[in-house]
Amino acid sequence: MDFTPRLVALDVDGTLVDESNIVTPEVRDALARVTAAGVPVILSTGRSWASALTVIEQLDLGHVEHVCSNGAVTVRYPPFEVVDMLTFDPRPVVDRILTEHPSALLAVEVVGRGYRVTSEFPTGELHGEIEVVDVDELAGSDVTRVIVRDPNSSEDEFIALAERLGLEGVSYAIGYTAWLDIAPEDVDKAHGLERVCARVGVAASDVLAVGDGRNDLEMLTWAGRGVAMGQAPAEVLAAADAVTGTIDEQGLVTELARWF
Repeated sequence: MDFTPRLVALDVDGTLVDESNIVTPEVRDALARVTAAGVPVILSTGRSWASALTVIEQLDLGHVEHVCSNGAVTVRYPPFEVVDMLTFDPRPVVDRILTEHPSALLAVEVVGRGYRVTSEFPTGELHGEIEVVDVDELAGSDVTRVIVRDPNSSEDEFIALAERLGLEGVSYAIGYTAWLDIAPEDVDKAHGLERVCARVGVAASDVLAVGDGRNDLEMLTWAGRGVAMGQAPAEVLAAADAVTGTIDEQGLVTELARWF
């Protein structure tokens, strides 16, 4: 195809790292070739900054801006600087969720630090400082996102939950497990990347984006070349311009080797 990447945007979980949260030497070498060619590599992740940092610290990406929290937060690093942060009032969403699913675990992000949660999440799912608070405190001020989690539910049950909620005035994305991310209206990874690219003077048509989750759909269709990892859900595979290998097959390395 007639395409030359001028910026590479990468999902984290299932794209850069597996459950170990460790970047492999092969991926590090592939990213080093990209940056050596003068092309910026940025993360575009559903993770909070505190969680994204655990991966960024394993890489040498230079002083660039990253998209976190499914597009609601962009951060330049190093040093740490919040470039923009989009928020909404979580109270109507929280009330609606607890009406439909009273046992759900809820979390809201404290940008740059960690999370406020209604109960402890499963070990390893959240990073940074974790503070357990009551619902009124959790929903008492504007937030970048609300996370809904139930370790005892299935992915399909959470898809059904999202349909029942019928949320208006917000955006949402469903994870691989019983995990639901709720963000400000019309905010997603593509929205975050659009803001970043406007600041660095790169057109969407010149972006190579790679991801594997439902929260990558908008990013993959927005980018000039959107590539799905091989283990992605069917709707993500269908939306992508191309499909590479799974994370176990080093699919990201394969795709980057086409260009760098």
